[in-house]
Amino acid sequence: MRIFELMTRNVETIEADEPVRVAALRMRECNIGALPVTEGGQLVGMLTDRDLTVRSTALGQDPNTTRVREVMTTALITCEPDAGLDVAEQMMEDKMVRRLVVVDEARRPLGILSLDDLATVPAEVLRAGAVLEHLQHA
Repeated sequence: MRIFELMTRNVETIEADEPVRVAALRMRECNIGALPVTEGGQLVGMLTDRDLTVRSTALGQDPNTTRVREVMTTALITCEPDAGLDVAEQMMEDKMVRRLVVVDEARRPLGILSLDDLATVPAEVLRAGAVLEHLQHA
């Protein structure tokens, strides 16, 4: 099975120059904990609810003037849509992440593959569980 068959396709993104308040509202409205950050359509970072809490709110930054680019994570773990699920699992385990942004050749976000997505595939359940257990103990 390939990543594109399982990834979430309707990925919400946010522009790097948007205020973090807009990002937080979008996360709330969409009931999600992470937003790929784009600039001119290309992936430049990832903003998680933890980034908002630890890198912005805890420091007392104004959510109306602080830009997403100031608090986003720039070290990105991405994958290609044609890669196999085994590649995604290994990347998640090696890099200790719960989600991968699926990108095309121009680094435009196509979707997100999460550990939860992997757990829905019967043949992959045990492996996804092992990856999750590894992440929890790291």
